[in-house]
Amino acid sequence: MEDEVAYRAVLAVDIARSAGRGNVAFRQIREVLATALREAFEESGIDWKGCLHADLGDGFRVIAPAGTRKTRLIHPLIHELAVRLRAHNRTAAPATHIRVRVALHAGDVVLGPDGEATGQPLEVLARLLDAGPARTALAQAPETVTASVLLSGHFYDETARHGYPGIDPDSFQRVTLAEKEYAAEAWLHLPGQEPAPHQPAPPGHTAATDPGPGKMINKASGSGVIYATQSGTTNVHITRGA
Repeated sequence: MEDEVAYRAVLAVDIARSAGRGNVAFRQIREVLATALREAFEESGIDWKGCLHADLGDGFRVIAPAGTRKTRLIHPLIHELAVRLRAHNRTAAPATHIRVRVALHAGDVVLGPDGEATGQPLEVLARLLDAGPARTALAQAPETVTASVLLSGHFYDETARHGYPGIDPDSFQRVTLAEKEYAAEAWLHLPGQEPAPHQPAPPGHTAATDPGPGKMINKASGSGVIYATQSGTTNVHITRGA
């Protein structure tokens, strides 16, 4: 049987700060994550048994079945996953608290006869999962935020930017990645993150005018993450070794 090339939506999830917890705690958080992920897929109407699964050690990769609506991987799936992890953390010991990074992409995947999967979309997914902006945003977000989600530009263009029901495009922040040989724009989302409250301008303050291209404005989000904004684009440039 020949390999099949098929367009698929792909998701990967990784447990943040999983190292150093000990074997017992690590096994528990893996089991909790596996259960929460399966339930989130089922609540989203995506056939879990029809997915292809790969164990990443401290996380999982899932290739959705053919024909899956990519929007469902954002809503309600991300919400369902975040809610379940938040509920677990309320009663769990600190050693078994769970926060995760989630990456989403789509493209032509090579599917082998024995169920193995390869292809560039999975390489891109790995870079998204390990991206510095998602790590930083999650680390600086309140503990009630249990996930950071990073969408590839392609995935965002076909889903979140259209404002489908349950998906607010304004809750996604554009970031720039530079991970090993991969450089691209992606879209960051923190489910459950409250927007920064509006601060009225002090008396006599004059609103800043557009500085034009080439000038930078520094902005601080409500979670303390610093972004550099240039012509409306948020750039977080991470340079990492191989």
